[in-house]
Amino acid sequence: MTTSRQNPNSAGWHVWIDRGGTFTDLVAQAPDGRLSTHKLLSENPDQYEDAALQGIRDILGLKAGDIIPEGAVTVVKMGTTVATNALLERKGDRTVLVVTQGFGDALRIGYQARPDIFARHIVLPEMLYEQVIEADERLNAQGDVLTPLDEAQLRAGLQAAFDAGIRAAAIAFMHGYRYADHERRAAEIAREIGFTQISVSHEVSPLMKLVSRGDTTVVDAYLSPILRRYVDRVAADLGNTRLQFMQSNGGLTDARLFQGKDSILSGPAGGVVGMVETARMAGFDKIIGFDMGGTSTDVSHYDGEYERTFETQVAGVRMRAPMMNIHTVAAGGGSILHFDGARYRVGPDSAGADPGPACYGKGGQEPTVTDANLVLGRLQPEFALGGSLALDRGAAEAAVARVARSLGLDTVSAARGIIELANEHMSQALRVISIQKGFDPADFQLVSFGGAGGLHVCALAENLGMRRAVMPIRAGVLSAEGLVYAPRKRELIQALPGGADAARVDALAADLDRRGRRELASEGVPDSDVVTEVTLDLCYQGQSSTLGLPWDGDPEAAETAFHRLHEHRYGHRL
Repeated sequence: MTTSRQNPNSAGWHVWIDRGGTFTDLVAQAPDGRLSTHKLLSENPDQYEDAALQGIRDILGLKAGDIIPEGAVTVVKMGTTVATNALLERKGDRTVLVVTQGFGDALRIGYQARPDIFARHIVLPEMLYEQVIEADERLNAQGDVLTPLDEAQLRAGLQAAFDAGIRAAAIAFMHGYRYADHERRAAEIAREIGFTQISVSHEVSPLMKLVSRGDTTVVDAYLSPILRRYVDRVAADLGNTRLQFMQSNGGLTDARLFQGKDSILSGPAGGVVGMVETARMAGFDKIIGFDMGGTSTDVSHYDGEYERTFETQVAGVRMRAPMMNIHTVAAGGGSILHFDGARYRVGPDSAGADPGPACYGKGGQEPTVTDANLVLGRLQPEFALGGSLALDRGAAEAAVARVARSLGLDTVSAARGIIELANEHMSQALRVISIQKGFDPADFQLVSFGGAGGLHVCALAENLGMRRAVMPIRAGVLSAEGLVYAPRKRELIQALPGGADAARVDALAADLDRRGRRELASEGVPDSDVVTEVTLDLCYQGQSSTLGLPWDGDPEAAETAFHRLHEHRYGHRL
């Protein structure tokens, strides 16, 4: 469910921001219509506290710490990695998990998947929740109460967690996605005790599978308080300025409604929208996106419609929520070359923004992709960050030279090797979202963006046999520019277990449509601006992985289209 795009008015500045892991990018439109761009380091504690706010001050001509004048900025739209970084660094809020009795270890056990089947020492990911409360309750799959909720026992457990300093609760009961009475009552008890963040699975991820539903609910409870504090801090400096955030599904939402589960791809999603819209302007509708920043590279595929997914894994955490289908690899300008005991590799560790690559002159010692590009003369030191960041070629050469000596190579040859390793790593990511899904890259255009994309795009296109590479005019800040084109969006989902006929699908679609319109109306969106799209996520009986198809009310057409898509994606139909 999306809204038609609104043209910026001239009351004040309109600012679109992408806060990445290394750089923060801004695109801004002045009241007179003039467009400007700005890029600065995301972490520079000696100069400013928050890059997004400092970027706005820079655009307005203010000094660090100056008050942003009331009314100077009309609206700020932002994509941010704040929640993603908190997840990667395990710096979310202390959280208690409330789950049906007997299932306290369900999320820890997971699906017993073994990504590396030859590993003899299995290291399980760290759980985000600190404590588990097994509530004495149980409903069966038909909604019959097998065990009534023991409210006294649950209240005692929640009170003990609260007394221990925990303020976030994630509640996920068996069959709670379908029969939510027990979850609702548990949430009421937590609220009465004083928990400030309460996430319930029937609202966060109303889908089958307790493990993925529970994981998503925990992520929401764990990250939402972090987002709330960041939003409040930004909003305090901006005053009455309207503040919106990009969600993982590619749509904007009001800052007060921004949730942890919708924030994981907040930054990269803006880039995908910008890629598609700028490519359309150039007349291309079959594109593969290549977004190379300072910390990572995001790749995506577009063939007439945005690819989306319901399931993903970030930092060892499973999630099940609507989001753009973006494949990320740890290969960016700041990716460090290191020896893993068997071979040299680029990434996954990154120098980040502080200290950054050796050439930043801030104490970094390890050779990075950016250092290699500088050594090869592919970067012009005087133009880094518009001339505001001085690059030290000598420091870059010294870092690369240490690796060169260990390999018996000269510095230039070692730098070329670093670039080739990075290019192969990123080429493999592009193959994952094209060849592995049955698409020939030669039929697509490779659209490059991100601050480092232009340095590598031609080599990647050649590696994949692609005939055309496209560079948008503002490629370095395209993830921020994508927010210009992004609509307000609500993506509501609900499981229909046991199969469904057209009447059930239409009834559920109508109910979700009413809910979505109410939520958008609460943000001040006129009903006449709302456009609704209905998608079915179908699978063969006995399977759990789904494929999404548009719903037009014709079950036979949907079934035929599903068989065709399944055969194209997996090479067979049942």
